[in-house]
Amino acid sequence: MLTAAVAAASASSAQAQRQEIRQACTADMRALCSGIMPGSGRIKQCMIDKFDRLSEGCKSALKAAQAQSPKQ
Repeated sequence: MLTAAVAAASASSAQAQRQEIRQACTADMRALCSGIMPGSGRIKQCMIDKFDRLSEGCKSALKAAQAQSPKQ
């Protein structure tokens, strides 16, 4: 039962984190990667390539997500 609760909390946290990134980074994605066709990680790679040009809010959201993600 505890395992299920932890898994549910983890999934909820991941969903909230994705929403935070979406809110913080959508304008940057549209401005910097508008010519990139979605799929195969192309948008993600565009954002990585242009990380220095991202807004501070987007950078903060991405860094927070990276810090909370499990190490592989």
